[in-house]
Amino acid sequence: MIFREIFKNYNQPLYLYLKQFPHLIKTVSGFLVAPDKIIIYLGRTHVGIEYLGSEVAKEIPKSIEMNIEYFDYSMTDDNLLEKIIGFSYDSSSRIKFPLAGINEDLLLPTNRGWDELDALGWNLQAQNSMMGMNISCPIPVEHEFSRIVNGRFFDADEAGLKSRHIKWLDLIPIRFDDSPSDVDVFSFDFRPLQKFVEHDAQYAYPLPDDYKYTQLPKINRFIEVWGNKNSRETDITAHLAKPENEFILTMRFGALAAKAELLCEWQSEERKAIKPDFFIVNSNGYADILEFKLPNIDKNAVVGTENREAFGAWLTSYIAQTRAYSTYFDDPNNRRWFEEKYGFKVHKPRRWLVVGRRADFRSEVWREIIADFRDLDILSFDDLIDGVVVQFYK
Repeated sequence: MIFREIFKNYNQPLYLYLKQFPHLIKTVSGFLVAPDKIIIYLGRTHVGIEYLGSEVAKEIPKSIEMNIEYFDYSMTDDNLLEKIIGFSYDSSSRIKFPLAGINEDLLLPTNRGWDELDALGWNLQAQNSMMGMNISCPIPVEHEFSRIVNGRFFDADEAGLKSRHIKWLDLIPIRFDDSPSDVDVFSFDFRPLQKFVEHDAQYAYPLPDDYKYTQLPKINRFIEVWGNKNSRETDITAHLAKPENEFILTMRFGALAAKAELLCEWQSEERKAIKPDFFIVNSNGYADILEFKLPNIDKNAVVGTENREAFGAWLTSYIAQTRAYSTYFDDPNNRRWFEEKYGFKVHKPRRWLVVGRRADFRSEVWREIIADFRDLDILSFDDLIDGVVVQFYK
C-alpha cells in the first residue's frame, strides 16, 4: 500500500512528465526512470525510499517494472538513517544534529572509517563533498521531508574498509501510533511528493564533467575494493577490467590498452592453458604481463640471515607463476597463435606483480634481490595508485 501511494503520487507522474518532454531523458537521473531496484525502509517517523540503478538513462522505458525490497524498522527507536546506512557511528561527541532537507554529495565516515581511508591513501581532493568528521549519524527530523543524493558513508572493521553509497534516498514523514495493545497504526499522505516531479525531471545528477574529477573518484572506488580484506583477487581484477576503470592501468604504465584474462593455449605441447590477469599493450604493439595478488599479506617478503637474504616462499611462488607466462611466449608457435587470435604481440614481456602494501617492501634488501630477476618488477598497491594519481597533479 505504501509503494502504491508513492507510485501514484511520484513515479507515475514523473514517467508521464518525461514522455511529455522527452529531451529531458538526456539529463534525468536514470534510476528514477528505470530503477534496478527500489528499497522501502519503514521507520517510526519516516518511510525511506531508495533508488538503485544507473545514473543515466538511454531512453524512456516502454513499461514500468518495479523490483521492490522491503525492510521494517518500525519496532525500534534507533535512528532510521543509521539503520539504512548499516553502520554504527562511533563519534566521541554527544552532539546530535538533524538531517537537512536536501543533502547532496554528503561524505560521512565513522571515525573508524576515517582512519582506514587515511591508511589506504584515499584521495579526499577527488570528492566534491560536504564532509563530516567525528560526528554522529544525522537524525531525520520528525514531520519533515529529507533527501540524500550521492551520499557516501564509510566504516571499518577487522576485514578492512566498508563502504555504502546511497545514490538517492527520500525520507518521507509518516505518523506511527502503537498505543493500542493489539494493533499498530500508520498514517501517511504522499501527495506532497507531486511537487517534486517537475524539479526531479529537470535535475541533473551530480556527475563530474572535468576529466580529472571524473577519473579520480573511480580510483577511490578501486581503493574501496582492495581495501576490504574480504575482497578476493578476482574481485580486484574484475573491477579493473571494467571499461570505465581501464585508465587506471593504462595511465600507470603509459599503455594503449589493458586486456584482461585472455586465454593462452599451448600450441607445441600438451599443457594446461594459462590466463594472465592483464596484458598491458604498449605503443609499439607489444604487450607486457601484469599479475595481481592480494594487498594484505601476513608474511615477510624477505627471509634469511644477513648477506643470505631471499624472497619468502610465498612471494617466490608468485614470481614462478609469472615466469610460466614468459615461458609460454618463448615458443614462436604460441606467439604466432596469440597474435592471430588477439591482434597484438607478446615477446620477452616485462612481468609486473602487484602485491602487498608499501610497508611490506621498505627494506632496501628486497630491491637488491629483485634486481637478480630478469624482466620482473614488483609494485605495491600504494605504488600502483600513487603512480596514477600523481599524473593528475602535474
